[in-house]
Amino acid sequence: MGHLKLLVLFMVCLLLLRQVGASPMPQQKSVQRRLRRMTPFWRNFSLRPIGASCHDNSECITGLCRKRRCSLNGTQE
Repeated sequence: MGHLKLLVLFMVCLLLLRQVGASPMPQQKSVQRRLRRMTPFWRNFSLRPIGASCHDNSECITGLCRKRRCSLNGTQE
């Protein structure tokens, strides 16, 4: 029984040493903006009405974001 505990302790120490010796991931030079993902449930509740501020078409209830505002028609105003 004592040999088993010693073996387990030795294996845990080896695992910890391996983690310490691992090199960090290289830095990415370009910063990529991650798009926001929403489930269909939350997408329906978070749609903005006409005239509300927006960043892209997916945020508006009409699906049209013009000049950072939710628009009713697709023409540039």
